[in-house]
Amino acid sequence: MAGVRAKQKEKTRRMLISAAMNQLSAETGFASLSLREVAREAGIAPTSFYRHFRNMEELGLTLVDESGLALRQLLRQARQQIAKGGSIIRVSVETFMQFVHDHKAIFRLLLQERSGTSRDFRLAVAREVSHFKAELIDYLVDEQGFTSAIAELQADAIVRIVFSAGADCLDVDNEARQKITEDTIQQVRIVARGAEATRRV
Repeated sequence: MAGVRAKQKEKTRRMLISAAMNQLSAETGFASLSLREVAREAGIAPTSFYRHFRNMEELGLTLVDESGLALRQLLRQARQQIAKGGSIIRVSVETFMQFVHDHKAIFRLLLQERSGTSRDFRLAVAREVSHFKAELIDYLVDEQGFTSAIAELQADAIVRIVFSAGADCLDVDNEARQKITEDTIQQVRIVARGAEATRRV
């Protein structure tokens, strides 16, 4: 019975996470979400919400953590594709942009809370961005042979470029999104060439 209850509790927790994600939009930020409405969409009583999260902020922090993990997993898969041939920059940027397109609400959450009023949210988003950056640094050092100093500068520039481009892609049509994606690929290539030139100095 304990195992059944644990599975049901996790299922309800996932339903609350999905309900919160579904309600996020360009017009509705996380701060505007109602606990009562999230619980209603998840099909539970509002009082039952507290069996899964202490408050709405804890739910929001969970969304940030899960979105960061999902993005990192996608980019790891993208790097695995490189072994089959293809440009690491093109595959990585296209994967990132596809993530933004498929998860607009959660990417909006990351952007909004990165400079929001909640310190816990700001720190959580900063942590996810730092994880993203750290994996890129490891790749540049281990696979490309850059020093840690140059890899850190290159990774920071790339992350700033792609996150800004992702924000630009949120409210555009497919043609504009493709244009932004191609421009971003070229911008990242310029950064990579600059890093390579710096290494040779």
